[in-house]
This record gives sequence, C-alpha cells and structure tokens, in this order.
Amino acid sequence: MISTFRDIAGTISNRYVTEWKNRDKAVIGYPCTFIPDEIIHAAGMLPFRLRGIGTTSLSIGDTYFGPVICSFPKCILQLAGQGEYGFLDGAIIVNGCDSMRRLDECWRKAGQDYQGSLPGFFHYAGVPHKITDYSIAWYEDEIRALIASLEKYFKVRITKTALKKSIGLYNEGRRLLIELDEMRADSNVPVTGEEATAIMLAGFAMPREEYTGLLKDTIEKLRKKHSSHTASHGRRIMVIGSTSDDLDFIRLIEESGCTVVADTMCFGSRSYSDLTDEKGDPVTSLARRYLSHKLCPRMFGYYKDRLSYILDTAKKSKVDGVILQNIRFCDLHGSENGIFERDLEAQGIPCMRMEREYGPLVETGRIRMRIDAFMERIG
Repeated sequence: MISTFRDIAGTISNRYVTEWKNRDKAVIGYPCTFIPDEIIHAAGMLPFRLRGIGTTSLSIGDTYFGPVICSFPKCILQLAGQGEYGFLDGAIIVNGCDSMRRLDECWRKAGQDYQGSLPGFFHYAGVPHKITDYSIAWYEDEIRALIASLEKYFKVRITKTALKKSIGLYNEGRRLLIELDEMRADSNVPVTGEEATAIMLAGFAMPREEYTGLLKDTIEKLRKKHSSHTASHGRRIMVIGSTSDDLDFIRLIEESGCTVVADTMCFGSRSYSDLTDEKGDPVTSLARRYLSHKLCPRMFGYYKDRLSYILDTAKKSKVDGVILQNIRFCDLHGSENGIFERDLEAQGIPCMRMEREYGPLVETGRIRMRIDAFMERIG
C-alpha cells in the first residue's frame, strides 16, 4: 500500500487526478499550506499542492524570475510553461514568502507567452505575517473573498454545512498522520523516513476521501508492524527547514546509515500539527487555524515557539542529530537555520546545516559526502 503513496509522491499528476478530470471535476492548485484545502474541497473540487519535481531545465523559470532567487517557485513556473500543469482548472497564489508572491505576477506574464499555461481561474490571496485579532479578521475577509471568487467563476455554492463536513474529514486525516509521527518517535519505528514522506506527500495530490481510506488501512497495518519489530537502523535523524518534497533526498540521507524519524517541514508535520475547530463558524475557524501556523518562519516574532517545537520533537523522537537544510536564496529558512544551529548545539543536539537547490539532486556527491561526515561525527 505504501507503494501507492510512493507512486503518487514521485510524479506531478497521477491516476487519481486523471480519474477526477474524467468525471469533469475541477482541480485547483496552490503552492503553500496557508491556503485552506477545506474550502476547495467543500466546493466539490480537488485541492492540489503545486510542486516542482521532475524539472530538467529552468529556461522558463529563469526568464521570468531571474537566477538569484529560490528555485522552488521557478520549478513550478517551469512546469507550468511546459504544459505539465495543463490539468489545472485554477490556481491560488499566496504570499508565503517574497519569492512565492512573485509567482503570481510571473505566472500571469508567462501565461501571455505560453498559451494554455495559465489556468482559467487565477486568484491571489494575501496572508498576514502576525497572529492578532485584527490580522485574523483580515485573513477571514481574504478567505471569504476567495470563496466568493470560486463561487462566481465555477458557478457553485460553498455552504457552511459543506465546509464543516470538509473540516471534519481533514481533521480525521491529520489525527492519523499525528499517530504516524508518534509511531515514528518510538524506539520501534515501523516505517522509514522515505516511506513516511511519501505518505504525507500523497495527501496533497489525491481526493481526500480516498486518501483517508488508504491512510486508515496503512496506519492499521503499521500498528501491527510497530508492535512486532523495528524498521529503524543506525542513528535517528530529524530534518527541518525549507520546502522538501523529494523522496530521493530523504533516501540519500537514510542510505548513510540512519532513519529520518521526525521533521518540521511544510510538506511534513507542519501541515497537520494542529486541528481546525469543528464547533464554531467554519470560516472563522479556518482563518484561526491556518493563520496560526507560526511554525513557518514567514510568521514574524515566533522564533522561540519554533525552537521550542523543534526541541520538544527532538526529545520525543530521541534524535541523535538534526539536519537543517534550506533552498539556496531562501532568506527565511537560511537565516533562521543559522540561529537554530547555535541554539540546538547549545542544548547538546548535533546539527548539520546544508544549503541546496530545489529539484533534481544534481549535487548528490557533495550532499552524500556532507551527510556521511555528519554521521561519523554523531557516531
């Protein structure tokens, strides 16, 4: 069953997306976890997290972004220009960071030059950088504007009843993923870091009902495996930092004789570490839940909260070391990783800080050498 998750995680489109489109149902792409999946789901559409895997060139991305910028949004634009995202009926862009904010204007311009690369529905949603009463109210207005925009363009109705049902469904999946993390934190690890990453990534690229069903079955099998034997070997590693959705990268780490047992990345535990309130007004609950993602360094003034979360996770997962990775030119994670390294080392947790490009592992040799050296250090 994990092979199904791995197949989905290793590609842009997949058979679930194809089957969805064959039923004349819309797919809406988004690049950042600050966009509530529940809204898209409640509209009867498929929320699809944009990724840039499989790029072999940045000729289009470099043309519109320039070379000195994070390669994650450039890879997304590259694939869009090549027609790889032709299955999208819409896209929602958010100011996750300055590079991601620029994806809005760059994609719009590329859409004029590459016919068919820009989805018919293209919406920009602004997200505040602080958690206050007024910023939550402001973000709630943004969510309501997004709902109105989706309803108008696609001629649908997003009701409170549908939103509450979607919130319950997504909370169910988050609880299962939290249980997966708890099993990974135990001494008997029933799944490798690569397998766990594949399970998480698949949730961003397939219908939620089917994902939750597969996830339930997988967790049940892992419970039995967890009680009988261990899949862990060598040292226990935690990976934190920039967007990382490349199974090859996690596999490369584990080939050095370790198991990745925890993470704090946005394609990983940051996306499901908390639940949405199911009792109050659904739009207000979504605004509060999604804006409270202070584990992302885009949120100003919450470094101590992020450090505390990392320390708690590292202790709970009994990690032997932490790999702090960031995409080149990522100012948010790059600068914060340096402070994390200082403070984690002061707590006796060995760290390795690594800067890399997003996309194909063209630096495999250099990365493997650095990881091997780190494993020797914490041996």
